[in-house]
This record gives sequence, structure tokens and C-alpha cells, in this order.
Amino acid sequence: MSFDIDIGFTSQTGKKATNEDFAAAMLPERGQEGMGAIVAIADGVSTGGMGREAAQTTVTSLVRDYFGTPETWDTTVALDRIIGAQNAWLAGINRRRHPALGLCTLTALVLRGQSYALAHVGDTRAYLLRGGNLTQLSIDHVVDHPDFSHQLLRSVGLDERLVVDYSQGDVQVGDVFVLLSDGVHGRLNDKKLKANLQADAAQDCQALSAALVAAALAAGSDDNATALVVRVRGLLDSTLADENRHAQQLPIPPRLKVGDTIDGLTVTATVADSGINILYQVRDVATRQLYALKTLNPQRAHDTQERAMLAHEAWLAKRMMTGRAAEHLVQVHDVLPTGLGPSGFYLLYDWHSGETLQQMLDRQQRFSVPQATTAATHVARALGRLHRQSVIHRDIKPANLHQGEDGLLRILDLGVALSGREPEAARLLHAGTPSYINPEQWGFRLRPGGVVDKDGPQEPPDAQSDLFALGVTLYQLLSGGRLPYGDVLPYQSGRYFRDPVPPSRHQPEVPIWLDHVVLKAVARDKRQRFETAEELVLALERGASRPLTAPPAAPLIQRDPAALWKIALVVSGVMNLLLVYWVLFLPR
Repeated sequence: MSFDIDIGFTSQTGKKATNEDFAAAMLPERGQEGMGAIVAIADGVSTGGMGREAAQTTVTSLVRDYFGTPETWDTTVALDRIIGAQNAWLAGINRRRHPALGLCTLTALVLRGQSYALAHVGDTRAYLLRGGNLTQLSIDHVVDHPDFSHQLLRSVGLDERLVVDYSQGDVQVGDVFVLLSDGVHGRLNDKKLKANLQADAAQDCQALSAALVAAALAAGSDDNATALVVRVRGLLDSTLADENRHAQQLPIPPRLKVGDTIDGLTVTATVADSGINILYQVRDVATRQLYALKTLNPQRAHDTQERAMLAHEAWLAKRMMTGRAAEHLVQVHDVLPTGLGPSGFYLLYDWHSGETLQQMLDRQQRFSVPQATTAATHVARALGRLHRQSVIHRDIKPANLHQGEDGLLRILDLGVALSGREPEAARLLHAGTPSYINPEQWGFRLRPGGVVDKDGPQEPPDAQSDLFALGVTLYQLLSGGRLPYGDVLPYQSGRYFRDPVPPSRHQPEVPIWLDHVVLKAVARDKRQRFETAEELVLALERGASRPLTAPPAAPLIQRDPAALWKIALVVSGVMNLLLVYWVLFLPR
């Protein structure tokens, strides 16, 4: 569903000589849709005579500067930086003048993704009308006494250090947000506000805002009256901030058994339990449709980093559904089959019948050359589409490649993928399966002269890391499950002191050109490997028509950096033995 909101605002001077209220709204420009939309209302403080100027500059700077902040910032961080700068400017002016000339209240609302963020100072108010219930979202910063309720405790420009109230929540289609100055909410209590909003619910927001202001003036309001109304008609895809908020707020489901039900989904099997995540097969009670439910192990429920990593997986999976890579991935559902939100924090994926390539290898299925090359080509194309969106999978292996009964080969598990927005814990994690990790991530690299450096700095994973893992996978498919550099156990570094044996040594049907492609894909030297997925696809598609040259064999010194010292040691030992024999046994 596309982002769609209706905005209307009305401001009347009322019985006062000037209107010191100011309201504004701004929608994102093309390319900035992920920033959402911002609306704000301010009420200038008349003491000093420059309340209008303070309200106008505060609101204008906020709605304009918001879209100049980095998209990676949390919404409340962006609002706080801008409001803080505006407050410092006004406070600096007011510090030199007495009484203070430019003060104002402020209430700002940002609708972004599927959540809202509210910033509030003073006695302007924000309300939310949802499902017939009206909720006040802000708290007035005024003296708690009927005779002094007009005196503000906080306002923009009053003090150098401004404390702003921030709140966040989810947004649903049909929500109506209302921002009011005290000239309106001071005369219309919650009951009257709700009645006015519901009586004209079919009207657009401009008509609603005009009706609220007219009702306040008719009720005897002697202040400026301003109303800003926003109705949500369509939402953007959830943002990473949305997913993180859900991840931290929702409870982790308890360990489920076969037959247990959660949100209308009945558990039919426990598919996998890594100790961190648990994967269940579940069936929708109403439609009998199968799904895969992924959640954290209950013992990890208090681990905020693990929650953030699973939230990143949810956000990334949903983001990938809008691109061409979607056909190679498993669809994740943002809404349950019931149409409601989940009661706990978990991911719901489509369930596809079939089996992984690892399951095929485990039952000793023999892959023909066309089957192996076709699978590798499909995966390489999918990786190319992921890489073009700056996504690195980091765990390509047969167990994460699923051959569905519908004929599609899909990539599973984005749990450790890198996107540039992943949590720091995920970025620092040495993720992946050891036997499929490229040498650079272990600190292995070739120095000039062919010497292997095994104690160098570990390089972060990149697109070539995925291609190396795909090369190892293709090697397995062609050689009956064997690994080019042997099996590497967890917590053990890889061994890259020899060249892999060509796959044709294990399966004679493998042509020479394919030997060259595979050996290039798993070469120990990064400079000899494929740089992009498209290059690998091209090599597989051309086949024997335009074969690659064989990667050069590594010399002994490159395969074993200590070989020279070993040879020197043997020569030295032989010379010493000859010298001892000459001293002891030969005549003098």
C-alpha cells in the first residue's frame, strides 16, 4: 500500500488583534519518501510582542530542516537536533532582552513508515482518533492550578536547555491525528472534540479543521484558534525503526510444541533450533495454508542485540520483496492471515514444499553437470540482484538453497546479511559457515612474491565473499559433497595452503571448462576470482564456447610459506650429519 495522507489546517485570529499561531505541513520530495511527512503547530507567547515571529520561524525551520537530516537517523533524534538548534537561537536573542521577546509552544508530528513520532513543548496539544476512541497524546506544560493554567512551564526560547517530550507509536489506516492550539482545546473538551470529528467524519481534513475552529469560536474562545488535521489513508512499508520498535516491545513467544496455537496458527513441526532462533512449521487454522514461523529462543528473550538482528532480518526481507530479487527469496508477511498484528515478536514466511541442496547431498543424490550449473546460475543471478541493492548474504551454502516443488530455487535465511543498516553486533559478528568463508575473512592473503600471510588483518565480507561461498557450493555439487579446502569446524580457521583438486578428479563427467570456472571461483588469491555475480553467470552460460583459461598453479612457496625454511633445515641437517661422520670415522 502506498503512503497516502490527507492534511487540512485552519487558523483564525478570533477576538485578538493579531494571530500568533502558526502551522505548517511538508510532504517528502521524490526520492525522500522514506522520510515520511511532517506537520507542526506553534502558539507564540504574546509577552514581549514577538510571539508570531517565534512561532513562524520555529515551525518553518522544523518542517524544512527535517528533510535535510540523514535518513539513517531516528526520527526523534532528527527532531531533537533541529528543535535544540532553534531553541538555542531564540534563547540567545532573549537573553539580551527583557522581557523575552520570542517564545512559543510547539507540537510536531512525523508520520514515517508505519509509525509516528511526536515532539511536544508547551500547551498546544495532539490527539489521535482511532476506532471511535479519542486519545490525548501530549501533556500540557503549565502550572497545575486553575488560576495559573495559562502560565507555561516550558516553551521554545525560554531556557538554553530545553526539555522536549517525545513519544512514538504505530500508525494504522484510518487514524486521524489532530493538532490544536489552546484557543481550540481550551473551549472544546474531549467529548466535544470527538463529537465534532465523528459528526463530520466523511468530510476531508480541511473541512474538519474548519469545523473545529468554528466550534471553538462559537463556544466563546477569546484566543487565536488553530486546528491541523491529518488522516492516514495508506501506509508505507515498515521502516527499520518500526521493526526495531516492535522487536523491543513485543514479547517472545514461549517454546511451542506440536499442536500449540498462536494467533490462529497451529504448530505442525519444529523445523530447526539453533539455540538462538527457532523455526516452526505452522498451519493457518482457517485456510489450512502452511507457513514458516521464525522467532528467538525464549532463553534469548532479554537479549536486545538478538532482537535487533531479527528485526533487521524482517525489515530486509520485506524490503527485498519490492525488487527483482523477490522471486529468489521466500516472502515474509507483514500482516497475519487474520488481518491482525502478531501478539509476539516473530517472522512469518511462506512455506514451500521441497528440500534444500544439503538435504539432497545428505541422501547422496548425484547432481549431473547440467543440474549443478543451472542451480549455480540461478543463485548467481539472485546474488547479483542482492548485491546491486548493497546486500551481502554472508551465508551461502547448500543448506540455505532450497529447491521448491514449484521448480524455483530460493535463497534462505537473511539473518546475518549486511545491508548498511544492520546492528553493530551483526556487523562485528564473524558470521557464516567456516568451510564457505573466503580466506580474507580469516586473515589469509597473498603478498607480493607469492608468500602467504596468515596473520594479516581480517577483511570484512563483500560481494566476492558470497561468490566464493557459491563456488564452494558448486564444487560440492560436482564432487559428491566434497569441499575444496576440506571441512572447517566452528571456531577453527580455514586452511588455504594448497590448491583444490579439480572437480573432474571426483566426477569424470565434469568438463575441463567447468573445472576452470570452479577453480577460479574458489581461488585462494582474491585477485584471481570473479569480481561480480554477472561475470560468474556469463562464464557459466558461455561454457565451452568461450572457456576460461586455467588458473595458474600455485608454486610450492605459495602453498607452504615455511617450505623454504623446511628445505634449509633438511639441507643443514644433512650437512651436519656428514660433518659428524667425517670427524668421527674418516682417517685423518
